[in-house]
Amino acid sequence: MIGLNIWRALGDLFTILFTPFNSFKSISDSENWWLSNTTNIILFSIGAALFIYWYGQLIKFSKDGTEDYN
Repeated sequence: MIGLNIWRALGDLFTILFTPFNSFKSISDSENWWLSNTTNIILFSIGAALFIYWYGQLIKFSKDGTEDYN
């Protein structure tokens, strides 16, 4: 009985945690092209900015010689 309650609790937890993904799915399934593409552009821009920052940090530490290759 306890084992069944644990699995039900996990199912409820992941239903709550995956709610944002369901909202993204409903945006992409809708007929609103602008909202769907705006969401994609925003997420891509965030990812590109983080990549550029990360790459800049790699270059900075490489020039300083503080990389530890152990």
